This record gives sequence, C-alpha cells and structure tokens, in this order.
Amino acid sequence: MICYRDDAKITAKQAIDLYVRSTLGERRPIDSEQTFQDMLDHANLTITAWDEDRLVGIARTLTDFSYVAYLADLAVDKERQRLGIGKELIAQTQSRLGPKCMIVLLAAPKANDYYERVGFEHNPRAWMLKK
Repeated sequence: MICYRDDAKITAKQAIDLYVRSTLGERRPIDSEQTFQDMLDHANLTITAWDEDRLVGIARTLTDFSYVAYLADLAVDKERQRLGIGKELIAQTQSRLGPKCMIVLLAAPKANDYYERVGFEHNPRAWMLKK
C-alpha cells in the first residue's frame, strides 16, 4: 500500500537515493547534497509517495497555486514504475492547486511519451536560459 504525503520532511540524502533509483538521477545534480537540500527547501508543493518507510516517489512543484504550477520533478523508483504512482503524484498535486491552475513541465527524454498518456498536452514553445 502506497501512502501519499504533502507534509513529509525528507532529507537531501533520501531524495538523492530516490533520484538514483529513478531515471531522473541522470539529469539532476545528485553529487551535491546542498543543491538537493535547496531544491527541497524552496519548492512550495512537494508530494511524496511511501512504501512503509521507504521513499518511492516524489512530485516537486513551484507554484502560485492559482494560475500556474511548474512540476520541476516527478521521480518514481524504477522498481515501482507502471503501478500508477506517478499518475497519483500528479493527481495529488492537482488536488492542492486552484481549480484553474495549469501544470507545466519540461519532460525528461525517457518520459516524453508518458506525459501524453496521462493527459498532458505537448507545447513546443518552451524555452530555457541556462546560467
């Protein structure tokens, strides 16, 4: 039984361990605990998925709760993918947003097809400015 929480305080080490166990670890700064701690501390909506005391999923979002929510990270343990955990993390995120608040994201290459299957609409107008 997977338990979903929006009040769990997770450590950078727990998050890094999960990201390594998911495909998202390939594109995140898993070598920097401080960066991960900052990522966790400054997200204003984080939903976690737990199998007893083991972190198996996370949806980390930056949002104004009314107009737009940027789903910065959606990570699910590879051993627990295709069980609906990612879809439920998205649903749990949506349930905490205003009725007209949209969710936007940048899809990881390996997850590109996934988002269409769970109802996201492709938008080719995304832009990035890296420092």
